[in-house]
Amino acid sequence: MTQSHLFARRVGLVGLTQLVVGLQGLILLPILTKNLSIENYGIWAQIMVTIGIVPQIALFGLPYTMVRYIPAIENKNDLQETFYSIFSIVISSTIFSSILLYLFSEKIANILFEGNLLVAHILVVIVFFECLILFFINYLRAKQYIKKYSTIMLAKTVLMISIVGYFVFSGYGIIGAVYGLLLIDIILFLILTILVYNDVGFAVPHFHNMKEYLHFGIPTVPGNLSSWVVNSSDRYVIGILLGASSVGYYSPGYSLGGIVRMFVSPLTFLLPSILSENYDKKQIENVKHILGYSFKYFMIIAIPATFGLSILSRPILTILSTPEIAEKGYLITPFVAVSMLLFGAYAIVAQIIILEKQTHISGKIWIIAAIFNLVLNFLLVPYIGIIGAAFTTLLAFGFSFIIAFIYSSKMLPFDMSLRPILKSLFSSSVMAIPIILYKPTELHNILLIIALCAAIYFALMYALKTFRDEEILFFKSLIHHR
Repeated sequence: MTQSHLFARRVGLVGLTQLVVGLQGLILLPILTKNLSIENYGIWAQIMVTIGIVPQIALFGLPYTMVRYIPAIENKNDLQETFYSIFSIVISSTIFSSILLYLFSEKIANILFEGNLLVAHILVVIVFFECLILFFINYLRAKQYIKKYSTIMLAKTVLMISIVGYFVFSGYGIIGAVYGLLLIDIILFLILTILVYNDVGFAVPHFHNMKEYLHFGIPTVPGNLSSWVVNSSDRYVIGILLGASSVGYYSPGYSLGGIVRMFVSPLTFLLPSILSENYDKKQIENVKHILGYSFKYFMIIAIPATFGLSILSRPILTILSTPEIAEKGYLITPFVAVSMLLFGAYAIVAQIIILEKQTHISGKIWIIAAIFNLVLNFLLVPYIGIIGAAFTTLLAFGFSFIIAFIYSSKMLPFDMSLRPILKSLFSSSVMAIPIILYKPTELHNILLIIALCAAIYFALMYALKTFRDEEILFFKSLIHHR
């Protein structure tokens, strides 16, 4: 099997996994919104946002450092040295971060969780496990253990739906949901510990290359923090200025638009290790080919998804949440969907910056975008509400993509032809006509119109000769090799 075939097969497996993981949020959405008060659902949203950011900051970018350095390691002793050198710093910083969160838990509870101190205390333990889980999952990513990664993520999805759903349906409310999260993290931590230990074994590290690892990882922390500000701080700003209820109205529309991000997730998971391996072996043409291939097919899938989700936002949110949430939050989806489209494009072109080990550039990009986003949020949200937060998110992602594109094109240009994108925009516009005309409201009608529009879209793309003959043969060969 060629490297291109192997890459595409892995993209397909991770893509399927991300699809199921993405559905987790949609399945949980009606469970939570229909069984919790809007304030408690807003607290849940704040919890998830906090879980997403603390490990990214606390771990000094070291989990991602593994993804950059481990793929080229072939010797077991070198692997153990790298793994345990990084792990020693990770476990120390995780303990320190957890203690810090506990000391400030009362203030955090008052700002984010409507004064619920118990939620803040449970969150401290959850964050501890989340940091270690993130580290272990990035090891699987670095070693390209795609089946193990997919199995873990699918297991997490099943556990999230079943355990959190059970506690909420049983009437335990937001406290039960948070305890459910903690139970899930403990289970995943134990499984991942066994998997990674069986693969790495044990060794006492000597920290030979720690300076280089920290030099690579630490500059990503400001970028991670700033990226989080652009991605998620709007929930914090809305909560501070408008209250937890407004977060509850905002988050479902954001989650729906965020589905577009799902299409780039398999690429952001696989590209760093695969590109690093090729780049370090001086196989530059392979790097360009994989990047061009990734960009084209992300856009071809993400553009029609952006159109469809934007137009169908209100009926989908009505089904998945409540009519009140749908009415107040459906306009959030188009802004977020386009933002995630731009983020996906950024994530692909930014791989070049990572390959060149110029992580300080991406850090600066996100710092500027974060400042821009935060200032605009505080200016606009008090006057135009949650729409203002969605609009500033779009502007920030647009800025990040443009600047990253300028830098990466100077370092390592690759094929980013506009022709497939223009064809996709045209086909998506035609595809949207049946949705606008028929205005489906029931679930079965929505599913039928989605199937019809998908058929229209791909028929038009084929008629416009978007796919080259060798690409069609390539996909046929993938089907035959399954």
